[in-house]
Amino acid sequence: MKKYDYVIVGAGLYGSVFAHEAKKRGKKCLVIDKRNHIGGNVYCENKDGINIHTYGAHIFHTSDDEIWEYVNNFVTFNRFTNSPIANYKGELYNLPFNMNTFNKLWGVITPEEAKEKIEGQKQVLGGKTPENLEEQAISLVGTDIYEKLIKGYTEKQWGRKCTELPSFIIKRLPVRYTYDNNYFNDKYQGIPVGGYNKLIETLLEGIEVKLSTDFFKIKDEIVAISDKIVFTGMIDEFYDYKFGVLEYRTLRFETEFKETNNYQGNAVINYTDSETPYTRIIEHKHFEFGTGENTFITKEYPKEWEKGDEPYYPVLDEKNSLIYEKYKELSEKEEKVIFGGRLGQYKYYDMHNVIKAAIERIKEEFK
Repeated sequence: MKKYDYVIVGAGLYGSVFAHEAKKRGKKCLVIDKRNHIGGNVYCENKDGINIHTYGAHIFHTSDDEIWEYVNNFVTFNRFTNSPIANYKGELYNLPFNMNTFNKLWGVITPEEAKEKIEGQKQVLGGKTPENLEEQAISLVGTDIYEKLIKGYTEKQWGRKCTELPSFIIKRLPVRYTYDNNYFNDKYQGIPVGGYNKLIETLLEGIEVKLSTDFFKIKDEIVAISDKIVFTGMIDEFYDYKFGVLEYRTLRFETEFKETNNYQGNAVINYTDSETPYTRIIEHKHFEFGTGENTFITKEYPKEWEKGDEPYYPVLDEKNSLIYEKYKELSEKEEKVIFGGRLGQYKYYDMHNVIKAAIERIKEEFK
């Protein structure tokens, strides 16, 4: 008889939902995490009453009624709407690209005028099928928007020239011919009242959690005490990189305290020129409509991932996809290990999709 039915490696969204659902079904779970806190990348650090999104902005959005109902069992969400601003050398534009953006760029008033402008600029491609990100972007929004609002930001984000990036990265750029600054098209969006920690704490209520615990240092011990392992870390690390290292882009965060009650007037401002070294500035208090005297901002600097860095964005090119397929094949033969989440499945996951994947896996487990 093993001590635990499931040992869950990683106290992020996937691991916490899985643990909660398994406990509900009478299973004994242990959750371990190498960090000194629960919540994975949605963890918030509270300073001066402001929830600081430690690992970058997380805005919950979904059109899935079931998932929205599910998360609302644990927390109440506020009415935050994601309406980022782009700053290009001091010129401010609304995102996603909409009539406000087009009016500011070209002085156009009607959707018809905006379409005409974009159509005219797309002609530089001479009707060719886009072969890289640059051509794909121009085919969707024309040259002005590409040069001012896409090129610099994308090249900083991915550390590669747009002409070297595959077109599929921006196959679907949100372009709206309405005066609508809401970034997401989803039916529901918001931030948990009191921050994401509240959501994770409620999910993990009554479940044993061990922090600052590195799975790889106690792997044999974990195998000995558990019936099954749910692994949400990097799949290539689990297999000791036997087929090679999967690549990621990572971020470096610089958080600063500011003695002002409102630093930039918006939660997220993207810096789209290539000269500014960071991609965006987040002002955390605006996620929860904070009114305090002071504020905290975070600058995000993207960089190439190296072992030891926090992996954020999988580099989903052909080379990495082929490597991942080999690991996936191995993982499917495991009878005692379940791989889940962004790192376990080498996938760029929005939060609602992570939750959905964990619930679906639970249903599979407890047919």
